[in-house]
Amino acid sequence: MNARIDDVDRKIMAEMQRDASQSLDEIAKAVGSSKTPVWNRIRKLREAGVIGQQTVYLDAEALGFEACFFVLIRTSEHEADWQAAFLKALQDRPEVQEAHRLAGDIDYILKVRVKNARAYDVFYQALIGEVRVHNVTALLSMEEIKSTIMLPL
Repeated sequence: MNARIDDVDRKIMAEMQRDASQSLDEIAKAVGSSKTPVWNRIRKLREAGVIGQQTVYLDAEALGFEACFFVLIRTSEHEADWQAAFLKALQDRPEVQEAHRLAGDIDYILKVRVKNARAYDVFYQALIGEVRVHNVTALLSMEEIKSTIMLPL
């Protein structure tokens, strides 16, 4: 990262994390600056890759995606070809919201959002049909207590 980040940058990013739909005027007012310097800082942060894609948060349950599974995967396969096939299988499935390679007994953990248990089974059958895995454990989230993508700036 080439960007030098100061307190004003952090305030700008905190405001954008809170609500990225704010106007430039609103962000500038919230951080105690004017529009042009704030725009220049945002532009520099984007160019440096600190600020990435802007998107909108959708309520999964309101859209019928009521089941969230955390899928623990163990594999005995670690070759480059298997990893490439596994990565492609995950990228091709919009149900996979997050995927992490882990240290320890579990190789991968996935966060999978689907409409119900039947939809999870369709996802699971398709995944194991594409890539070999040693063991899969699916944990159904009973309640989401906290979820955020905001960083503690």
